[in-house]
Amino acid sequence: MWQVYAQTLGLMLTLGFLTWLYSLYRNDVSIVDSLWPVMFLAASVHVAFSSPELSAGSWLVLAMVTAWALRLSVFLTVRNWDQPEDRRYQQIRANNSPHFAYKSLYIVFGLQAVIAWLVFIGLLPLLYTTTPISSLVVIAIVLWSVGMAFESVADYQLYSFGRDTSNHGKVLDTGLWRYTRHPNYFGEFLIWWAFFLMAAASGYWWCVVSPLIMTLLLLKVSGIGLMENDIQQRRPGYQEYANRTNTFFPWFPKHRVNGQLEGVIHD
Repeated sequence: MWQVYAQTLGLMLTLGFLTWLYSLYRNDVSIVDSLWPVMFLAASVHVAFSSPELSAGSWLVLAMVTAWALRLSVFLTVRNWDQPEDRRYQQIRANNSPHFAYKSLYIVFGLQAVIAWLVFIGLLPLLYTTTPISSLVVIAIVLWSVGMAFESVADYQLYSFGRDTSNHGKVLDTGLWRYTRHPNYFGEFLIWWAFFLMAAASGYWWCVVSPLIMTLLLLKVSGIGLMENDIQQRRPGYQEYANRTNTFFPWFPKHRVNGQLEGVIHD
C-alpha cells in the first residue's frame, strides 16, 4: 500500500508540471485551482486499480471522490473561464517577481501537488483495502452528502450572484450565505471529515491527519484567511455582514436588539 502511495506523489507532480506548462501559455496560474481536485481523482484511480481486490466499499469511495472532484474542477474551470488571474495569485506573482513564471513551478504547482499528496493519505486505505459497510460508514455517507450539497449550492449561489452586474460591490447575504460567510468551505470541511469517519470505521484512526490538514487550509491558509484579507476594501458592506454572520459554522444571523447585535454563536 505504501509503495502505491509513493507512486501517487510522482503522478501528482507530473500533473502539476504539465499544468504549469499550460500556465506559461496562459500567463495565468489560477488554473491550479481546477487541477487540485483532479490530482485526488487521478491518485484515487491509481490506488484503487492497484489494489489486490476492489471491494464494494472501495468502489463506493472511488465514486464519491469522482463526484466531488469532477464537480469542483468543472465548476472552477467554468467560473474562471475568460477571467483575469485570481487576485490571490496576482499578489503571489507580485511578491515573487521577477521570473515568477518559472518560480511558480515550485511555489504554486509543486507545492499544491505535495499538499494534495499529504491530504490524500486519508483516502489511501479506503481505496486500497477492504472497506466494510457499517453504521459509522452510513453516517459518514450522510455527512458527505450534506457537505456536497452545501458546497454545490453555495458555489452556485455565489456564481449566480457574481454574474449579475447589478450586484457589483455588494455582499451576498441570502441563501446559505445568510448563515455562514463561507458555506462552500464548510461543505468541503464536512466532506473530508466524512472520509475520515469511513476510515475510522475500519480502524484507520491515523487518517485524521487528512481532515486536520484540510481544516487548517480552509480556516487559516488558502481559504478564509486569504479570502477575508482584503474583501472589506472591495465590498464596503462586508464588515456589517461579518458582524451579524458566523465566519464558518452555520448559525442564525444576529439581530439588532436595542441597537446591539445579539443572537449568534461565535465560531
